[in-house]
Amino acid sequence: MRGPLVVVGDTLLDRDVEGVVNRLCPDSPVPVLDETDHADRPGGAGLAAVFAAAQGAEVALVTALADDAGGARLTALLTAAGVQVYALPLLGATPEKIRLRARGRVLLRHDRGGSAAEPGPPHEAVLRLIAGASAVLVSDYGRGVARQPALRAALAATRAPVVWDPHPRGPAAVPGITLATPNEAEVRELTEVPPGGPRLAAAARGAQGLRERWRAGAVAVTLGGDGALLCHAGATPLVVSAPVSAEGDTCGAGDRFASAAGIALARGALVSEAVQEAVAEASAYVAGGGVATALPPQVRALPPVVAGGGDQRIGAAAAGAVVAEVRAAGGTVVATGGCFDLLHAGHVATLQAARQLGDCLIVCLNSDASVAGLKGPDRPVVSQGDRSRLLAALGCVDAVLVFDEPTPHAALSWLRPDIWVKGGDYATGGGDEPTLPEAEVLRRWGGHTVVVPYLDGRSTTDLIAAARGGGRAAASTGPRHTGGDQPTAEGAR
Repeated sequence: MRGPLVVVGDTLLDRDVEGVVNRLCPDSPVPVLDETDHADRPGGAGLAAVFAAAQGAEVALVTALADDAGGARLTALLTAAGVQVYALPLLGATPEKIRLRARGRVLLRHDRGGSAAEPGPPHEAVLRLIAGASAVLVSDYGRGVARQPALRAALAATRAPVVWDPHPRGPAAVPGITLATPNEAEVRELTEVPPGGPRLAAAARGAQGLRERWRAGAVAVTLGGDGALLCHAGATPLVVSAPVSAEGDTCGAGDRFASAAGIALARGALVSEAVQEAVAEASAYVAGGGVATALPPQVRALPPVVAGGGDQRIGAAAAGAVVAEVRAAGGTVVATGGCFDLLHAGHVATLQAARQLGDCLIVCLNSDASVAGLKGPDRPVVSQGDRSRLLAALGCVDAVLVFDEPTPHAALSWLRPDIWVKGGDYATGGGDEPTLPEAEVLRRWGGHTVVVPYLDGRSTTDLIAAARGGGRAAASTGPRHTGGDQPTAEGAR
């Protein structure tokens, strides 16, 4: 593969709520579900991207994310799965699908997030990404990403093979795609094939009509447990049977099929070979237990987004609200990050300098678990709750976002700040951007990284050592490296 597999489409936040039903509601004849567990995962295009990354492919996802806690959660889940997130701005709320389940069966699905909203335009980096892809998968869930004019122009111009997984509420595929992958119901709705008649004949008529209308190279109609029917330039369709017969949760099977086909085409497979691989992957996916068992362990185990604990300036909702307000006014969003364990004058100087660069300052704060993983089991000295409140109390800080990962990359992919600030000098002594670990992430949306001066001799590590040794920490006369090669971006350790 010469470039990444690029997935383009709408991402939703899916939540499975598991529980038990032992009684009916006293005021209406409906079952009462006592929740025992719940799990979040990316849905839509995000799920297809996670599946592709789990197969070892380099995957970049172009999607729209809202400035809310759901958008922050999605970005963390996607980053944990190894997906590079290229986010378009999205007004409104993150779309969510909540499935209430008991004994493996869905009792009710609750959708929220409102109607579809048109996403903002892509940055030039997104267009270059599509042009250099090894293959592109458009995973359309009818919420607007596949309609974005600049994206459609880039998809029509790319030389990479394009797989289009359509939605009846979505737009037509761009002309010249390599493969479309509707299911039976979708192809009937998209082509208005009359009901009745032999199943395969109906699927073939619909596939041929769709292929001609979209000027697609091929259309593969997925047939559930019976495999897929491939219609291409020849007069006779190819029927690919499923290698195993399986019953189970089929949620996500279409995404697994489309992502497998995209990976195969990226490797140079023929379309017929790609469809055969996709049928085998989707069949094994359902037989293996579906989405509940197919997600990578790092995604299943990712802790939830840290809430604000009642403080209006702490948490994903607070940060998202600040960012949305500043962007709506045409302002500049600035962010910085780190552990900020034992807040001292060096930290404050860095934060004040950062705030002067724009119209708001969001601090990305390493959680207790993140600090312990980076600095050892005896850190942090101050809990994340207290560290958050101290930072939020500073006049130069507009919001604090706590993250659990070793680096702030997921938080940055969601916040998309215009400027990311680091305190102190780095490897070259001059703060050259290529040496900053976050610089590549910022380039996805045209953001910039900068370094601001620090106060010599201020060090959390020295403060802790002095306190434990009964001594007193004093400012040194020589310069001190404040950021090191740690990804925490703490101003002065």
